[in-house]
Amino acid sequence: MSKYILPASVFGTVFGIAVLLKNHVTGGRCPSKATIKGKTVVITGANTGIGKATARELAQRGGRIIMGCRDMEKCEEAAKDIRGETLNPHVYACRLDLASMKSIREFAQRIKQEEQRVDVLINNAGVMRCPAWKTEDGFDMQFGVNHLGHFLLTNLLLDKLKESAPSRVINLASLAHIVGKMDFEDLNWEKKKFDTKQAYCQSKLANVLFTRELAKRLQGTGVTVNSVHPGIVATELGRHTGLHQSPFSSSVLSPFFTLLVKSPELGAQPSVYLAVSEEMEGVTGRYYDVMTEKEPAPQSLDEEAARRLWEVSSRLVGLEEEGQSVKSNPPAEGQNKAAQTDPGQGPGPAISAVGL
Repeated sequence: MSKYILPASVFGTVFGIAVLLKNHVTGGRCPSKATIKGKTVVITGANTGIGKATARELAQRGGRIIMGCRDMEKCEEAAKDIRGETLNPHVYACRLDLASMKSIREFAQRIKQEEQRVDVLINNAGVMRCPAWKTEDGFDMQFGVNHLGHFLLTNLLLDKLKESAPSRVINLASLAHIVGKMDFEDLNWEKKKFDTKQAYCQSKLANVLFTRELAKRLQGTGVTVNSVHPGIVATELGRHTGLHQSPFSSSVLSPFFTLLVKSPELGAQPSVYLAVSEEMEGVTGRYYDVMTEKEPAPQSLDEEAARRLWEVSSRLVGLEEEGQSVKSNPPAEGQNKAAQTDPGQGPGPAISAVGL
C-alpha cells in the first residue's frame, strides 16, 4: 500500500499547483457581492459565451437584463435558460445586428422608448479574424462590428445613460490591441491586401481609443466608461483562428491551453466586476487586464489618434451630419491640465480563444 503513497502525493501536489496556477492566471471571480435590483443592463452578443455568462450573473444579482443579439432564436432560448436558472423574470431578448446601422438604430430606438433607464451598457459582442467580409453598410466586418457598431450604439444610448447616472459603459477590448495600428487612410482594407489578424488588432485598438476619448467627453455627466481584456476564454469567437486543427496543436498544445483557458463563467467576471463593483464608482477612462488596471499600449494613449478616430467614426455612421455625436466638454476653470488630457488619472483601483 505504501508504494502508492508517493505517486499519489506527487499527483496531488501537481494537481493542486495546476489548480492554483489556473486560478491565478484566470483571475478568479468578482469579489463584489453587490446586487443591482432596479437597474437595467444592456448587453450585446449575449446569447453565447462571455455575453450569456455575464447576463446570467447580472440576472442573479437582480438586474433587468436586455440581451441584444443578431440570432433571435438563439437569443430567446438563452433568455429563457437564464430566466429559468436565476428565477429572474426580467431577462429579455431583443434583435440587434451590429453589422447593420439600421438594426442598431432600431434597437436603440426601442430601448429609448420602452426602457425607463439604462444603468449599464456592456459592449460585449465581437468577431475575430474572420475572412474579408463586409457589413451591410460596406465596412470591414471586424472594424464595423467591433468598433463602429458599438460606437453608434453607445452614442445613441448616451442620453438614457446620462438620465440614469451614475451609470457605466464597459467595452470588451483585447490584449491584441498592443499590436494594433490605426490606418486612417484605409480603415476598411480597400487599398491594401487584407490581413485578418491585423484587422482584428486594429478593431481592438479602436475599442481602447474610443474608451479614452468617450471618458473625456463624458466628464461631469456621471457616466463612466472603461475597457477590459477578459483573458483567454473558451468561446466561439476563435472559430476562424484555426487553433487545434493540426495533430500537433491538438495533442501537444492542448494541455497548456486547458491550463490557461478559462470558462465563459470566469471570462464574464471582469465585465461583472466593472459593472457592479463599488470600488469602480467614478472610475473612468481606464483599461483592465481581467480585474487589474493596467496601462494600455502606447499607441492607445495617443490623444490625437483618439480624437481623429472619433471624428472619422461619427462621419462613417452618420452621427456627424445628425449632430448627435457627443461633443468634447470644455475643461472646468482651474482644472488640472493632466486631468483634462488623461481620463485615466485620479484615484481608483491601482491574455481567446477569446481576447488574443
